[in-house]
Amino acid sequence: MLDVCLPGTGGTVPKLDRFLSCCYLRYEGTGLLIDCGEGTQLAVKKAGFSLGKINTILLTHFHADHCSGLPGLLLSMGNEGRTDPVTILGPAGVDEIVKNLTSIAPELPYRLKTVAMGDLDSCSAGAFDITSFELRHSCPCLGYDIRIRRGGKFDVEKARENGVPLRLWSRLQKGETVEGFTPSMVLGEARRGIHLVFATDTRPCEIISVMAAEADLLICEGMFEKDKADRAKESGHMTMEEAARLAEKSGCGELWLTHYSPALPDPSVCFAEALAVFPNTVLSRDGETKTIRFADD
Repeated sequence: MLDVCLPGTGGTVPKLDRFLSCCYLRYEGTGLLIDCGEGTQLAVKKAGFSLGKINTILLTHFHADHCSGLPGLLLSMGNEGRTDPVTILGPAGVDEIVKNLTSIAPELPYRLKTVAMGDLDSCSAGAFDITSFELRHSCPCLGYDIRIRRGGKFDVEKARENGVPLRLWSRLQKGETVEGFTPSMVLGEARRGIHLVFATDTRPCEIISVMAAEADLLICEGMFEKDKADRAKESGHMTMEEAARLAEKSGCGELWLTHYSPALPDPSVCFAEALAVFPNTVLSRDGETKTIRFADD
């Protein structure tokens, strides 16, 4: 099962009652963080999640409200006892950005690795399979398609038919290839995994609904109300209604709205605009948390 949390849901600047937009994913004790604006380490801790468990950080783009909290977060991770390497993914230029931001945190007790991602680039981070895709913002910006794949169930008869020694069954079931025997020789057909898409700081674009096709969850910005549509266009953002239309087109299971404008103290006043388009929409608040289970659990 995958725990999903939005420690913060704000855009542009942090507020006393709203942290900046970020997302924390936890699977089998390992954490993945998307975006890291000012105060993210406080938001994560307030939401009840561990900083020291974060193995991978995804940056959507390099505006301050999405990356300027990185030095404090990384230092806090070290203070929690982190010694294993941390990988930071982001658009082209991520290496230089991270280097500059961490100039005030030069003695981290672990190694940083940066990976530049482009349109439809893919990589794996532990159990997370990650594909980046280009969004439409005022600077290069990426959305992320994140999946946890699930192999087939162990098939005793298949193992016996393939002459697999009993002493190797456990290792093959875990995905290892041993002594010429492969996992496919003991496992059935792959089962449905977990699929999540994160897209913020963007105008509506078709790639979002394509990537989120039948996803369990789409997390998407809903920065403005409908009557601020012109402002959304000018700034490279979208309205709640526009986000809902992308969710409707994708056929995803659920939409979480996030990244609200600081000029929108109470996002609920325009929530009906999204709900009318896509009924399975959640008006996320700081600390919004959900556990997504595998389909046959």
